[in-house]
Amino acid sequence: MKYACVGQSGLESSSNFPLLSNVLANPTAGEVAISSEQMVYDVVLKQASLVKRKLSSSSELEVKPEIVLPGNLSLLSEAYDRCGEICAEYAKTFYLGTLLMTPERRRAIWAIYVWCRRTDELVDGPNASHITPTAMDRWESRLEELFQGRPFDMLDAALSDTVAKFPVDILPFKDMIEGMRMDLKKSRYKNFDELYLYCYYVAGTVGLMSVPVMGISPHSEATTESVYNAALALGISNQLTNILRDVGEDARRGRVYLPQDELAQAGLSDDDIFAGKVTDKWRNFMKSQIKRARMFFDEAEKGVTELNEASRWPVWASLLLYRQILDEIEANDYNTFTKRAYVSKAKKLLSLPMAYARSMVPPSRKLPHVMKA
Repeated sequence: MKYACVGQSGLESSSNFPLLSNVLANPTAGEVAISSEQMVYDVVLKQASLVKRKLSSSSELEVKPEIVLPGNLSLLSEAYDRCGEICAEYAKTFYLGTLLMTPERRRAIWAIYVWCRRTDELVDGPNASHITPTAMDRWESRLEELFQGRPFDMLDAALSDTVAKFPVDILPFKDMIEGMRMDLKKSRYKNFDELYLYCYYVAGTVGLMSVPVMGISPHSEATTESVYNAALALGISNQLTNILRDVGEDARRGRVYLPQDELAQAGLSDDDIFAGKVTDKWRNFMKSQIKRARMFFDEAEKGVTELNEASRWPVWASLLLYRQILDEIEANDYNTFTKRAYVSKAKKLLSLPMAYARSMVPPSRKLPHVMKA
């Protein structure tokens, strides 16, 4: 899994969310199959409703007073500072954007970023070969503890404080852990419906975690649900971009994160992926995949403008940079087998003022409610 910056087993929670993995695997007799997109959108609606109930009359999220976790205030401040250092090291452009946010929101986003990165490292880091389902269960239990105000270490303490102050729900965090479980047991996806659910788990969840912290502009007339749906679209688009960029790297690990049915329709197979040759069939296949990723980016753009003014810049910076990765794939003649598409430092620097200018655009009068894939 490649964490896109852009965690319970399945989608079940104390709020009676449906267990999507079970619905997918075991539909009841005579039941019409529901797409992953529709099921994930149901989660989006419920997540949005949780926050909507906690909005103040000014449409701003109410930030609770800071609580002091085990230790003292200076240790908690040190924990947040460490999260900021990690974010600055691994997501430099995004980090610069967070500096325009209010101190409370900035630190909270750092804490969420670090937890997501640590979760991703479980299956994609140096010790990934030693990670077992039991280890994932322990990580989930640890998540539940920190949500109850009992953090295990300094970095957990920062997130524990964050979820105590903002209306952040545990469901997206648990769903991300479920995405890690999928990586332990699944290396092929038969169609986009399956891949979409995976992208939601490992990246779409980040948007659902972040919106309650970033806040929605008091001037926005968009529905809370539509803003959440756009945040989901950004996570999906980032993850699809990661997948297209890392085809060769994943293939060397025996993984193919591409819809098997669409590969077959293009006259391709896993053997072609492992051979790593750029052919006309591969180029045509990649063109269709890039077109889909850009569609999700387009949908995501509609929601960024609706965020709180002080929170838009880092999101715009992330979105613009990830979109450029698709441009670089095209510039490399779709060779993602032996070439890694990346955005140069110069282009990154140029993206910052562009992102800032976009962040100054006021919210639109209305945001479409439902995205169609």
